[in-house]
Amino acid sequence: MLEEKWGPWQARTTAQLLDTVAAEFPDLPYVLTDERTYTYRELAEFSLDLAAGLHAAGVRSGDHVAVDMANFVEAVALKFAVARLGAVSVSVNFMLRHQELGYVLRQSRSTLLITMDTFRGLDYLAELDQLIPGWEEAGGGQALPDLREVIVFATAGGRPPRGASLDDLLQRGADVPRALVVDLTGAADPQAVSDLLYTSGTTGKAKGVLLTHDAVLRTAYSSAYHRALPAGFRIMYAMPLYHVFGYVEATITTLFVSGSIVPKTIFDGAEMLSAVARHGVDEIMCVPAMTSVLLEKARAGTYDLSPMTSIFSSGTPHPEGMFAAMDEVFGVERIYTAYGQTETTASTMCTLPGDGLDRLASTNGTRKPGGCAGDEALSGSLAVYKVVDIATGEELPAGQIGALLVKGPIVTQGYFDKPAETADLFTADGWMRTGDLGRLDDEGYLSLTGRQKESYRFGGELVIPSDVEDVLIQHDGVLEVHVVGIPHERWGDVGCAWVVANPAAPPAAEDLIAFCAERVARYKVPANVLFIEASELPRTVTGRVQKFLLVERAVRTLAGADPVSV
Repeated sequence: MLEEKWGPWQARTTAQLLDTVAAEFPDLPYVLTDERTYTYRELAEFSLDLAAGLHAAGVRSGDHVAVDMANFVEAVALKFAVARLGAVSVSVNFMLRHQELGYVLRQSRSTLLITMDTFRGLDYLAELDQLIPGWEEAGGGQALPDLREVIVFATAGGRPPRGASLDDLLQRGADVPRALVVDLTGAADPQAVSDLLYTSGTTGKAKGVLLTHDAVLRTAYSSAYHRALPAGFRIMYAMPLYHVFGYVEATITTLFVSGSIVPKTIFDGAEMLSAVARHGVDEIMCVPAMTSVLLEKARAGTYDLSPMTSIFSSGTPHPEGMFAAMDEVFGVERIYTAYGQTETTASTMCTLPGDGLDRLASTNGTRKPGGCAGDEALSGSLAVYKVVDIATGEELPAGQIGALLVKGPIVTQGYFDKPAETADLFTADGWMRTGDLGRLDDEGYLSLTGRQKESYRFGGELVIPSDVEDVLIQHDGVLEVHVVGIPHERWGDVGCAWVVANPAAPPAAEDLIAFCAERVARYKVPANVLFIEASELPRTVTGRVQKFLLVERAVRTLAGADPVSV
């Protein structure tokens, strides 16, 4: 059915796809919230009105529009609104503090920022005051010269306490002819960049990954095709739109089956389980840290999960026994896990319907068939992987562990305005370095075995240790600091900071954690601080600290400890 409807493949933008589905199924539900349901027609019209407002604010094709918002329906509509103008959506991690936000806005050259007033206890306007005083009138000022204006979304409704509101933006768009926006939507290029998504990568500052409309749509279609999603399929998720998992494989994938999304602004396990029956949810999409909570809540309470037919859990390693627990507790027909990254637009390897618990527990899936969106040169897939020797670069046979490389039409063209990092991303013959270690078996299933990089994931969020080290070294009580990720059953990894203290002013671990919490996003704050003498640090002959040995020592030292509060 999908192949008959969408084949042969026609390149579109995300907004063009929305309009195509809205024209055929105007009254079907697309976005479901507890407050109201938005049909395809309503969401398309909302995005059209927002696009008119953005146009009135001076947004043009190729401009970068930063959106610093949780999973409100307005954020979903803004994705399509930006696409209508041929502009680029810069999805900002809403947990970033002002210094981190400033870097993203500056590096992305964003011309407009749409942010929240408050969310989960964070005052976003106070953060802006520290970053760009006078932003209400001067935009980015001298600190961020590309930023012309800031628009504020009031999360509790009504007007924000300061600044131009989203309603003001809609009002400004009232004089923009809708026919103009429709023409701009149709003229937008599917091969142009649609999204700039920031990933911390392996070293240095965050990098903006360039994704095109066509890559996003091909990946989304592949997700629907290989899992044989039926018409009207409903996916609930709490992963934010700055992650490709929730954005591409839920928000966009459902369009191909005229389905619905149930986006949650915050993750609440009990509430999500209750929402399954309330919204007729077919699938919960989550990272393992969320899956763990869902299992706990489901065991402790009574929930009607009868509408749910599948669960898609991916993003970090799963603790032993978790897939069996999912099968027992949720009783769904299908369980999926996958492998991918921002640079590959989302998952490129995924388990298949019918894969058993052993395969789920031991692999990250196999190449996703792309259907009509696939590449004939890749046997109908969208990506192909190979494993190479780390030292020689020679391809290794099945079963051997090495560095994982990928190529295909959904692989990013590189990082925005970072030519050196982009060059390092690819081999001379065009394969992308994933930074991961793994092996492929005789049937093409991938098993990840480790990382070449020092970054780690806390609950699905990527943490680059140098981001935290650069902050902690500013503390008067710190002479040297090395941050590592250590395995954690619920969160995937948690941060541990090894600190060489200043003997003249030795700090307490709690003080360093508080110091860090004031300056970086919450998920970057180390769960543990351990002190060490400089002479005890394990080093190579060239003086480089061997962080893998610090990981081993931290695991031994913290055995049985769990200072992370849920």
